Amino acid sequence: MRNAFADEIARLATIDSRVVLLSGDIGNKLFDSFKEVGEGRFLNCGVAEACMMSTAAGLALSGFRPVVYTITPFTTTRCFEQVRVGVCYHEAPVMIVGTGSGLSYASLGPTHHSLEDLAIMRTLPGMTVLAPCDSEELRALLRQGLQQNGPVYMRIGKKGEPTIPAVEPAIHLGRGRIIRRGSDVCLIATGTIMSEALAAAELLAKEGLSCQLMSCHTVKPLDVTMLEEVFHAFPLVGVVEEHGRIGGLGGAIAEWRCGRKEELAPMVTFGAADTFLHEIGSQAYARGRYGLTAVVIAATLRGRLYDRLREGGPAADAVRD
Repeated sequence: MRNAFADEIARLATIDSRVVLLSGDIGNKLFDSFKEVGEGRFLNCGVAEACMMSTAAGLALSGFRPVVYTITPFTTTRCFEQVRVGVCYHEAPVMIVGTGSGLSYASLGPTHHSLEDLAIMRTLPGMTVLAPCDSEELRALLRQGLQQNGPVYMRIGKKGEPTIPAVEPAIHLGRGRIIRRGSDVCLIATGTIMSEALAAAELLAKEGLSCQLMSCHTVKPLDVTMLEEVFHAFPLVGVVEEHGRIGGLGGAIAEWRCGRKEELAPMVTFGAADTFLHEIGSQAYARGRYGLTAVVIAATLRGRLYDRLREGGPAADAVRD
């Protein structure tokens, strides 16, 4: 995904001379193409993330369209005050990109994990929060994000993430899209964990259970129209994210859901437990330790569906049908 980002931001810089790229001592060679088309518009701010964010805010308020790029914890938690006061308070159109989100850098330990970024960034007034699942969503959301009149945060992966085939190819900021159609259960995913969600849907299909898979790439603002549809149409809704269970997409949907008066489908969430992982390993290993695997997701959804059958009622009839 980071290569797709570098390619797309260089392309956008040829179209809009206001685009400025600020990097936190990362990706210097990655942005050679940007330096060629945007001469003088690439700033390596070093390991001074708070200063980098304040600089971006100043550039935005001076008419530029700055994009801030570095590893996710260092562009969110390390400089959160500057994001809050320098960027959001002034409604500055700064686009903040966190690379290697979630557990992408699991091999470097908890300092490089980002399991809180969606939660803290969506608390900020006026902040748009994005989590593309693959390079196609990344490119579309980067283009659309730069058109926003306020701050935008986008978490992306690292490298090697697969392109996710979708039955609904259109990508619109603020609107979820259907990756796979189904009828027995709906699974909503955000970000690069989508590959595990898709594998889970395929496992369920082998057992005769039809799983609809949705991409909720915009965590804030939520696509409430999509939520209304799926929570009325399905007997069970799952939400999966490579993020802590507290405050992320699952938390955002739960907040929306608790304000509804009518009866809605029950929801099950998949995310990291409220604990640090004091072990070093690959991203796949870390996902396994947190239960963020296709096998666990499929087994949990299957079990909850059969529980609904035993409970009876309209939801059970929907599963039987």
